[in-house]
Amino acid sequence: MATNVIPSVRTEPKIVNRWVQMCAGIVAMMAIANLQYAWTLFTKPLTSSLHTTLAAVQIAFAAFIFCETWLVPFEGYLIDRLGPRLVIGIGGLLVGAGWIGSGYSYTTTGLYIWYAIGGIGAGAVYGGCTGNVLKWFPDHRGLCAGIVSGAYGIGTAVTVAPIEKMIKASGYQHAFIFWGIVQGIVVTIAAMFIVAPPKGWLPKTWKPVARVHQSRIDMTWLQMLKQPSFYAIYAMMTLVAFGGLVVTSQLKEIAGFYKVDKVIIAWGMSAAILAIQLNRIVNGLTRPLWGWISDHIGRENAMFAAFMIEGIAIWAWLQTIHRPVMFVLLSSLVFFAWGEIFSLFPSITADLYGRTWATTNYGIVYTAKGTAAIFSAPVAAYVMLRTGSWVPVFYV
Repeated sequence: MATNVIPSVRTEPKIVNRWVQMCAGIVAMMAIANLQYAWTLFTKPLTSSLHTTLAAVQIAFAAFIFCETWLVPFEGYLIDRLGPRLVIGIGGLLVGAGWIGSGYSYTTTGLYIWYAIGGIGAGAVYGGCTGNVLKWFPDHRGLCAGIVSGAYGIGTAVTVAPIEKMIKASGYQHAFIFWGIVQGIVVTIAAMFIVAPPKGWLPKTWKPVARVHQSRIDMTWLQMLKQPSFYAIYAMMTLVAFGGLVVTSQLKEIAGFYKVDKVIIAWGMSAAILAIQLNRIVNGLTRPLWGWISDHIGRENAMFAAFMIEGIAIWAWLQTIHRPVMFVLLSSLVFFAWGEIFSLFPSITADLYGRTWATTNYGIVYTAKGTAAIFSAPVAAYVMLRTGSWVPVFYV
């Protein structure tokens, strides 16, 4: 009797091109970037319109980060079980609803609820796209995770100026509603192209390299939590995320505090707006760069270099923060060393704990960003109000 033998490992996808997966992930990630990186443009008009304090407004940002990060493990579990297309598509609808609802909110409570809904959607998109690329690209894990996460960092580079002009011309409510519709549509369309690789699939001719250790064991999230390395990774990501999130959520307010926000630097742009745009570009480009570096020198060595640069950059920025040009340049250096956490940490998570549950496992690691957000937005604003300076916040 003839017996058909089915190979346990497939070396080529038959239908889906993995580069299409990366492109779809890039588009979706760019579309959700405004929720985090354009937030600083809305804080002042929201404070004025809602007749409240900056610290109260920043609770909405904290709620967004909390939902974007702390629900990712659950969303990642659904993605690993149901596939990325459905979950990311629903995430796109929530992303759109979050900003549209924020535009119709006239109380802080309404703002908190709708921005949190946007965070749920953004988390589904971010976790889904990142986890998917980790599975499709084990041969270029650091670089490709960096490219996709970099799209999230660089996504607002082309939207900051239009959003600011729309806020000035039509009000922040109109900006929320218009861009919410655009973002929701773009993510939903991109999700239609996203699928997971076949079980057991590996790139043809790929062989793991010694400089980047990759586990042959696919650990579940429970097994991962039993590893001491997980807690070291989580602590490092929390500490580094804090500084970057403070700058992300408060940059325009910091510029105003040090009276450099309205100083025209170049191309008719103020120091604040130029810093925001340049930081988004740097934040996007640095992620694939550090991912590529880590593929060649190892994750741990890349982390050591990036963390050292981050600490030096924050210290130097505080020494020259009153100078408009240095405000722009050194805030960009802060982002240069901060953005790497979103390429190095997903990569090392997949390296250590395997590919099968990579979306779920990185979702748990990604909650470190939510832990950092507890202190980076409302608490940081409160410390500034109590001390009258941003210096104590950054020295932490």
